[in-house]
Amino acid sequence: MTQPSRVAIVTGAARGIGEATARKLAADGLAVAVVDLDEGACANTVTEIHDAGGTALAVGADVSDPGQVTAAVERVAAELGPPTVLVNNAGVLRDNLLFKMTDDDWETVMAVHLRGAFLFSRAVQKHMVDAGWGRIVSLSSTSALGNRGQANYAAAKAGIQGFTKTLAIELGRFGITANSVAPGFIVTDMTAATAARMGVDFADFEKAATGQIPVGRAGRPEDVANTVSFLVSEGAGFVSGQVIYVAGGPRA
Repeated sequence: MTQPSRVAIVTGAARGIGEATARKLAADGLAVAVVDLDEGACANTVTEIHDAGGTALAVGADVSDPGQVTAAVERVAAELGPPTVLVNNAGVLRDNLLFKMTDDDWETVMAVHLRGAFLFSRAVQKHMVDAGWGRIVSLSSTSALGNRGQANYAAAKAGIQGFTKTLAIELGRFGITANSVAPGFIVTDMTAATAARMGVDFADFEKAATGQIPVGRAGRPEDVANTVSFLVSEGAGFVSGQVIYVAGGPRA
């Protein structure tokens, strides 16, 4: 069972999968730092956690900025305690076909997803090494297998998988595990944005996606949060370097 003394950082936790994960980890007994670009946007998540009897702290930070990441981790350590659980969830979309994709479309997605995971993992690992225990979970996606209009996003999410496997090799000797969760079709603001980009009604978009999912339903943020909850638990200490597809069926 997860010890209440654990401190977790969840990035991109103001909404969607990040919010659900922050709430789940708080319910599991962890103190949770709710990190997002806009600290004010974290207020709802933090309030819900507090109302449920948990401990949470809102932290504003650009995950792609080394200085802001360092400051965020130092603040968490000072106000909640040394973080030994990290969930790299922050993400953005800049979808477009390759010939229409701009330099900024590419760089922004790489910076938030891939550099953000690197910066936070690097900043937090020293606390995990000192504790002799740690859990890093980074969000990938089924898009890592390739997805039309998402050359940037697919490359970043595939990169997360290689990054995760390398962390597992480097940090395992210190009692730290590193795993990746790759969601499939999850009902969030980001999937709604994808439907809008394609000019498709979201209800129709969800129905079409569900028709391809073996379990016969779309995923919810809580489905991902429950998987993360296991991976950061005491009981998952012999699971490391893995990519878990939370997609309602086999994808890899």
